[in-house]
Amino acid sequence: MPVPAPTLYPPFNIVRLSHVEYAVTDLAASRAFYVDTLGLQVTHEDPHRITLRAMEERGHHCITLARSDTAEVAVLGFKLYDEPDLDKAEAFFAARGLPTEWVTRPHQGRTLRTRDPWGIPLEFYVRMDRLPTIHQQYRLYHGAKPLRIDHFNMFSADVDASVAFWNEIGFRVTEYTEDEGSGKVWAAWMHRKGGVHDVAFTNGLGPRLHHTAFWVPSPLNIIDLLDLMSTTGYVANIERGPGRHGISNAFFLYVRDPDGHRIEFYCSDYQTVDPDLEPIRWALTDPQRQTLWGAPAPRSWFEEGSTFAGVAPVPSQLTAQPIIAP
Repeated sequence: MPVPAPTLYPPFNIVRLSHVEYAVTDLAASRAFYVDTLGLQVTHEDPHRITLRAMEERGHHCITLARSDTAEVAVLGFKLYDEPDLDKAEAFFAARGLPTEWVTRPHQGRTLRTRDPWGIPLEFYVRMDRLPTIHQQYRLYHGAKPLRIDHFNMFSADVDASVAFWNEIGFRVTEYTEDEGSGKVWAAWMHRKGGVHDVAFTNGLGPRLHHTAFWVPSPLNIIDLLDLMSTTGYVANIERGPGRHGISNAFFLYVRDPDGHRIEFYCSDYQTVDPDLEPIRWALTDPQRQTLWGAPAPRSWFEEGSTFAGVAPVPSQLTAQPIIAP
């Protein structure tokens, strides 16, 4: 099996993914898309940035939209278990020659900024401002009714190496795609919080962010969003779906924001809490791995992604490809 055994006692304790900051070129257009159409809730707004949360989230934000001349991804955020974990994380990254910096971030406590070995900008924190619960304020639900941020998927030029590093910091592989010709991992799904994944890595020009995903209550919420987008000027922003993945068993839809950042809406995956679950292997040639049913993914889904600030992506040496729609 090409994936490593899980690290059950990692050097610091990551609870889950937390948030992403997108640099956007038109803040008003992004607000209209994320708030009025997708259904995220505004928690702060000024002329330069907007912060958003989903309906079940108690933390202040899961997305920050920051006005910029360039559309890119500024940082991916993760919540740690307790304050000592922050110092352990700093020691871990510093020992590997990776940059570490303590930064001040709005609505967060002590925050560590760093990068993974390929340059993905990361931040770790323990405390974030808590907001009143809104999950039973049903008048606020609209769009896809997003409940919570679920995962990040990244393009990686070396998925095996990405999996090895993120495994070292405690992410466990739940499913993976193996290229039988080379014996290499083409894609892998890894979790901390007990779902199928908090992070995933897909072979390609990387590092880039493929998508951020949100959990919705049911497939009907995805259908409602499709009806809304198709009648409010966003039909061209619907990229892929609806359908069901083989990997994760999730019902899905992928849409693109006004700057091209990709957002997935997602439900119906399964629980992965037990630390000794064996990863599920898929062959790259299996057509049901990416689409159990539904149209095959378009070429854009394999080739386009959001760049990370200050990081130049590099091509993958693994040229194998799954099925691509014409």
